[in-house]
Amino acid sequence: MLPKAVLALVALYFVASLAHFSHNAEYIAFYPGMPDALDRESVYLAWLAVTAIGVLAFVLLGLGFRACGVLLLALYGAFGLDGLAHYTLALCSEHTLWANVTIWSEAACGFLLLSSSAVLLARA
Repeated sequence: MLPKAVLALVALYFVASLAHFSHNAEYIAFYPGMPDALDRESVYLAWLAVTAIGVLAFVLLGLGFRACGVLLLALYGAFGLDGLAHYTLALCSEHTLWANVTIWSEAACGFLLLSSSAVLLARA
């Protein structure tokens, strides 16, 4: 399967991603610069789509497709960096403290998962 440290990163990223998307969904009206077309439901659907990539990674790993599974885990982690796009809409100082915490937590955990997956792929 995967090293325990990578499994821990997957769990941390899952929690950080859920925290960020949940905060985003529940307080969408307070996120500066967000398009009017985005609503609570679409944010949760986006989170489900991203999470489905992580789930598919574990399905592939379970079926023995290690390289494909680890590659999808890297992609899953890379999606965490997408949260930084909030700062293209508004400065860090324009977001609430909790918004910044969830954005940066998701990005950091996603980057660590992406990086560790890249190391696993390189070693394979």
